[in-house]
Amino acid sequence: MSKLTPRRFSPTAVPARAAARRPVPELSAAPCDYTYDGSFEGLLTVLFTIYDRKAAPNSIQVRGQEQGGLFVTPVAVDTHDATAARVWDGLLRHMDEEARTRLFHVFLSEQPDRELLIFRYADLAMRTSQDIAGHYAHDDVRRVQRLAQQMFREKHRMEAFVRFEKNADGLFHATISPDFDVLPLIAAHFTRRYADQRWLIYDQRRHYGLYYDLQRTDVVRFEESSPGPGSAAVSATMLDEREPLFRHLWQAYFDHVNIPERKNLKLHRRHMPLRYWRYLSEKQPRETRFEPIANKRPPGEANLRLE
Repeated sequence: MSKLTPRRFSPTAVPARAAARRPVPELSAAPCDYTYDGSFEGLLTVLFTIYDRKAAPNSIQVRGQEQGGLFVTPVAVDTHDATAARVWDGLLRHMDEEARTRLFHVFLSEQPDRELLIFRYADLAMRTSQDIAGHYAHDDVRRVQRLAQQMFREKHRMEAFVRFEKNADGLFHATISPDFDVLPLIAAHFTRRYADQRWLIYDQRRHYGLYYDLQRTDVVRFEESSPGPGSAAVSATMLDEREPLFRHLWQAYFDHVNIPERKNLKLHRRHMPLRYWRYLSEKQPRETRFEPIANKRPPGEANLRLE
């Protein structure tokens, strides 16, 4: 198990913008193709290498997944944490913390060209005398802002719609499959909210999860052959014996607070898209038929039943 997020790269790691801007090297050498290990620290190391070699990138690709010509030898960049931290800190000379955090969100968005987008945004910020965060006429600035907004919405929905089930050993688990890699963004929320219980949130699409052991939150991965939380459903024998009762009680609560006369499916799906319904207990098939509570019927109807 490895630590959840790099200590040096949290949005609040560096207190204030550094003082003076340094001249940005001109990228005068022939452009290169770069490869890295796929981590955010690795990408920051690539950014340092670009300006050290003064060679703009034709492409920045994950090592082992690169696509290029037969006669092209990419520059393989090894990750160096100290170099990555230096780049991360140095970005504050050219942008504020919020803009810098957007670059991390763009990385988590998993867009095919995210590496080049981050490079172009950072290069533009370093070569512009003013803060570029509000320059929405520029395509890259506008796209970075749009991706950051999409990440915020996905993060907010995951925090709202994740539902835990209790295992027989007392572990609360939840399986999700978000459109973006939001686990690093929701870790702090669930660590604060459920600090008194062990829990696991597993991203089925990306095959890794967050595990909280009452002390700290770690990133965990499971072997391919291991029948872990990545399976489509957890066996009933693994669940706490009271879990079906809890699900039934939640469904009953949802049914009784629902007002059929005010049903608005269009608005409902806007605030709770269909792709999240598989996580929600209230959206699962009912094991027992819904029956209204007797003392909640209108007085006239109750009197008719008594006659």
